[in-house]
Amino acid sequence: MPFASIVVPAYNVTATLIETLDSLSAQTFADFEIIVVDDGSFDDTAAMAEAHPDPRIRVVRQANRGLAGARNTGIAEARGQVIGFCDADDLWRPGKLAAHVRHLAERPTVGISYSGSEMISADSQPMGLSQSPRLAGITAAHVFRRNPIGNGSAPVIRRAALDSIAFQPDGPEARTWWFDETFRQSEDIECWLRFALTTDWEIEGIPGDLTRYRIVTGGLSAATLKQLAAWERMVDKLTPIAPAFFARHAGAARAYQYRYLARRAVSSGDGAQALRHLRATFAASWRPAVEEPVKTATTVAATLLLAVIGADALFRLLGRDTDSDADTDRRTA
Repeated sequence: MPFASIVVPAYNVTATLIETLDSLSAQTFADFEIIVVDDGSFDDTAAMAEAHPDPRIRVVRQANRGLAGARNTGIAEARGQVIGFCDADDLWRPGKLAAHVRHLAERPTVGISYSGSEMISADSQPMGLSQSPRLAGITAAHVFRRNPIGNGSAPVIRRAALDSIAFQPDGPEARTWWFDETFRQSEDIECWLRFALTTDWEIEGIPGDLTRYRIVTGGLSAATLKQLAAWERMVDKLTPIAPAFFARHAGAARAYQYRYLARRAVSSGDGAQALRHLRATFAASWRPAVEEPVKTATTVAATLLLAVIGADALFRLLGRDTDSDADTDRRTA
């Protein structure tokens, strides 16, 4: 039995899959398996994974279920005592798995171990940006407001901890869920927050940008309303679990979410939507302005500049090409 399992959800990812698998094969901790879940791809994704020379790779094919469903299939297939996730367009630094395995061995009360992430472009070049989250003293409130775990390629999770949140949904299909497959967006934060609210396991990070997180371009503005709706549905779903918690923290968390969406709208050049999200930020709570004044101020400045001078002028001012714009904050609220 391998000690660790790495689950790679894959859907039409021939452009990046080999680079992802190569980065996982190069891990310095060698006792692991890689489970590629082909989520109904209609290109050569599955064949490409099967042709990879690393014998530790297994490919599981399924009809399309979305990212949560692909992860659930991978978890069900996994044999390791710890399970990591790496999206098929992201990369891991060679020492990532070893660092998380060591962390979980040294800290038996930690269920989720995560790291920071370096952001890379579509052609795998460093963008000079990173997600550098809080690493210690993580509470459910931290997860709700700022999601320190960050993107879905950052955590490595103890199997026993994952199984503590497993459930079987109502319906004819006998299948265990860890991630809620009814969510096509916000499935990560729903899982992490449910974990923080319902278990005694600790969530803790380790130093270093050990994940290389690929930033995709285009189509950002159109997704913000769907993402907001998914986030609100997550709140509605989990509120009965801890009503006092949500009564206390929902306002501030919603303000952070709206600020995040404002930044996304700025990145996509949609000034009207950015302004609406910014107004909603302050209507929900002034907490982001108090707790993170610099980031909030830059969001306000960028939104106002966009509204006054337009996207083309703003991106020229920032030295960015409108056609190659990238959202650098897309998975952490």
